[in-house]
Amino acid sequence: HVQLVESGGGSVQAGGSLRLSCEASIDPNSSHCVGWFRQPPGKEREGVAVITTGSGTTYYTDSVKGRFTISRDNAKNTVYLQMDSLKPEDTGMYYCAAAGSGPPLHAAGYQYWGQGTQVTVS
Repeated sequence: HVQLVESGGGSVQAGGSLRLSCEASIDPNSSHCVGWFRQPPGKEREGVAVITTGSGTTYYTDSVKGRFTISRDNAKNTVYLQMDSLKPEDTGMYYCAAAGSGPPLHAAGYQYWGQGTQVTVS
């Protein structure tokens, strides 16, 4: 059973930074898509950034390119999302997801989900 534990959310002012962490109990010898998704208030969940644990290939939604960086530490089974130059529109619940299939940024293709961590930018 795969478990995902997120941490690092909080409240910041616009222009600030936060780093989210996702500790994932997945097989480190297999390549998986692990990503961050967010759900703004009253809106649908959307893909933010995804990384493959094998090759390290990354995918970003256009609105965060140049501001967010996804990375992984396979030894710690942890995926990070460094968020810089935060904007109010980045506000939402951020979820870590793993074992995706299909288009990397499509939430419907992911099998495992964390509980989420709130990010609020004012």
